[in-house]
Amino acid sequence: MLQRWTRSTFAGYIRTMQFRGGMNELMRQAARVQRKIEQAKEQLKDKEVTFSALGDKVKATVTLGRRVVRIEIDPELLKSEGADMALDGACAAVNGAIELADKTMEEEISKITGGVKIPGVV
Repeated sequence: MLQRWTRSTFAGYIRTMQFRGGMNELMRQAARVQRKIEQAKEQLKDKEVTFSALGDKVKATVTLGRRVVRIEIDPELLKSEGADMALDGACAAVNGAIELADKTMEEEISKITGGVKIPGVV
């Protein structure tokens, strides 16, 4: 059954949909969330994550701020497979570590936003 909308029922419907505090309160809440996100990013930027490639023979450590801290290559890999294989493994490890850092940062930010995806935040 369809409801017949008149000017008064529509105006009443709109009034019930308005949120408490109006647009100013919404803007204050958005600014508060943005400050919390920036604080979290600042606190987490030095946290490190490590990713391994080629069966733990190459490891890359990256901060959540996306800075490469360390790359470890097993000397036996260099002797047996050569520099090209070691460099390919280093690239894979760094790329994996950056993806892991991004995912970890996104998880931490989603705790603040309550799981709401905000474009451009991470």
